[in-house]
Amino acid sequence: MRLLFVADGRSTTALSWMRQWTESGNQTHLISTFPCEPPKGLESFHILPIAFSGILKGSHSNKAGPTSGNGKSRRLRNLLRPLRSLAGPISLPFYQTRFRNIVEEIHPDLVHALRIPFEGMLASSTPEGTPLVVSIWGNDLTLHAQGSFLMAAITRKTLHRADGLIADAKRDIRLGQEWGYANGKPTLVVPGAGGIRQEELENLSKREILPEELPEVPIVVNPRGLRPGSLRQDVFFQSIPLVLEKIPAALFICPNLAGDAEAEHWVESLNIQLNTKLWPRLERTQMWYLYKRASVFVSPSVHDGTPNSLLEAMASGCFPVVGNIESMQEWVTSGENGLLVDATSASDLANALISALGNPAMRALAKNKNAQIIAERAKYEKCLAMTEAFYTKIGKHIPQENS
Repeated sequence: MRLLFVADGRSTTALSWMRQWTESGNQTHLISTFPCEPPKGLESFHILPIAFSGILKGSHSNKAGPTSGNGKSRRLRNLLRPLRSLAGPISLPFYQTRFRNIVEEIHPDLVHALRIPFEGMLASSTPEGTPLVVSIWGNDLTLHAQGSFLMAAITRKTLHRADGLIADAKRDIRLGQEWGYANGKPTLVVPGAGGIRQEELENLSKREILPEELPEVPIVVNPRGLRPGSLRQDVFFQSIPLVLEKIPAALFICPNLAGDAEAEHWVESLNIQLNTKLWPRLERTQMWYLYKRASVFVSPSVHDGTPNSLLEAMASGCFPVVGNIESMQEWVTSGENGLLVDATSASDLANALISALGNPAMRALAKNKNAQIIAERAKYEKCLAMTEAFYTKIGKHIPQENS
């Protein structure tokens, strides 16, 4: 197939998704909405920096997992986020004209936008006759679509135009239909990065070099960075002193937060410097190694889809403690393969962490259960076959003028 993706070209999630198509011999093209270096294996590469993304090029997107850039760039991004919701849609007409020109040049069999704001919004101008698939990521509908009147209106337009809808949670398929995606049109639920490559994870034989040596103590890893409106990292840091009262040796490792002034303030004000490590962004294999060493993965989500970090932690045997929200409930049954908590309550989160760290038998049972869940629902090979069939189905339903 000749595939055109519209995505943040820096996103590890987007890169993982596109990798499966370049490796399987498809002709893959990318329009990146953020300035970046061309990813490997592409037939063509274009940059359309919509919604002020050129200003934000030093930081990674919200679904990418790792958040790069220093504290200053992250603060700039947080300041500009409301402005993007208000004024970002206004930039779309200019870029949509350029987008259509690229589509006409490539003549793709299918266009796939990886995320609604602003990739799907840009791709909503895909000419009729060319199939358009849209992926919902994370907070596309639960947070970003409600950022302004224009964001809501263009979200509805995007979902109305889409011929296929992919999400990493059943909840988002339901919400997508409520926001304008027609009932009866094709849908698919698969992990946003395309699935877990279990063989690569299991073959992680070498010892990865981490920023610091890890002592033989109970380790809690929170890898998700600062995501205002999505995660209650303030509650996470406030829970740490409560955990240390019961388990004083516990170590809390937070990749993607090195140099962040807000995180540093929480650590200093709560006097938890000895037990809390703010690490820089880690490579994917380093994260896998960290998950294997850690006892507990924590994500204090109040808005979220299905984080790839959650699935990777589950596949690595790391016990999940996550916010009690609908998308997380699709993967975690509290008390069986993880714990669901009130992510707005430091005491609730602390009690869950204490319970998880103090109960190795529960963690062992969860490890076996999560391995089964990943094999059944998130294995890369299964997800690839499902997506290939989905792409083919979408293409057959659309009479293409450019074939």
